[in-house]
Amino acid sequence: MKIGIIGLPQTGKKTIFKLLTGYEFSEKDLTVNKVIKSFAQIKDPRFDFLSNLYKPKKQVRAKIDIELLPKIDPASIRQGGIFENIADFDAICHIVRAFKDDAVYHIDGLVDPKRDIESINSELILHDLLFIEKRIERIDEAAKRVKDEKALKEKELLLKLKDHLDRELPLRLLDLTAQELCVISSYPFITLKKMIIVLNISENNISDESDIDKLQQDYKSLEIDIMQVSAKVESDIIGMDSESERVEFFESLGVKELAVDSLTRLCIKALDLISFFTVGSDEVRQWLLRKGFLAPQAAGVIHSDLEKGFIRAEVIKYDDLYLLGNEVDLKKEGKIYLKGKDYVVEDGDIVDIRFNI
Repeated sequence: MKIGIIGLPQTGKKTIFKLLTGYEFSEKDLTVNKVIKSFAQIKDPRFDFLSNLYKPKKQVRAKIDIELLPKIDPASIRQGGIFENIADFDAICHIVRAFKDDAVYHIDGLVDPKRDIESINSELILHDLLFIEKRIERIDEAAKRVKDEKALKEKELLLKLKDHLDRELPLRLLDLTAQELCVISSYPFITLKKMIIVLNISENNISDESDIDKLQQDYKSLEIDIMQVSAKVESDIIGMDSESERVEFFESLGVKELAVDSLTRLCIKALDLISFFTVGSDEVRQWLLRKGFLAPQAAGVIHSDLEKGFIRAEVIKYDDLYLLGNEVDLKKEGKIYLKGKDYVVEDGDIVDIRFNI
């Protein structure tokens, strides 16, 4: 599962990628147009609480793979290769410039976040439309030689998708059956993917949410999550020598955490994942699981043997532990639950697997 970062030139993609992953760019990275791969640790306040509570010997945060694409510009769009990379992602994070700086050029002149969002969205929709048209051409050509009912049903589905895209709507909005999704599962449809838009704002606009409020309203119907971050400010904070300096700066800004930390959690949501935790004096660890998966599958994420020999799961709800502060009181209150193979793991669950091999 991986998130792909895309955007126009000079939007702050590299800075935000570095903030997320800690990746140090080499001279070669800055001169060669290639995909850069790394990973980001999930910064979750629940993990921090559990670590402070159990004081384990080892702490392990969950991680997600993140890839940074070369800039999207007219040349890369014409060549088309960049869309192959985007199609390989499980979700997309589009960095959009919202800061004004005369020293940093904009490919289209004036800074206009909505124009840039619309431009990229239109290119992604066009990519999917062109693929459909080519695929239908192949089906029609094959139908001249032999009649194939399966191919005809596929064409009917593709026409349904084309009609939707023709209305400038991404495929993720279309209510498709499991069978329909199976038919197109190997196709490089980009607009099926979840999308996050990150506005890279000026340090002077951190407390101003008027632009993001408007964009959230505009794109809510397209199922796009939008947040804002000042890459410059967050770089300055991370570069501070002491924790006290960082805390003081946070307080002066009126914020509780780095925006890029909340972005990692937004990435989990875009990937349709949830977090669950295992805790103890030896280790506190955060795990990622597909939303809707069952307890045995969560056990399998930890270790395949746990899934094979699954008996039951002892589950603590994070909010209960946060309120009561210890497992002894949870037990007294009947807040430790025994769950079987049909239990759907929920976000924030603290899980202890009982198994037998």
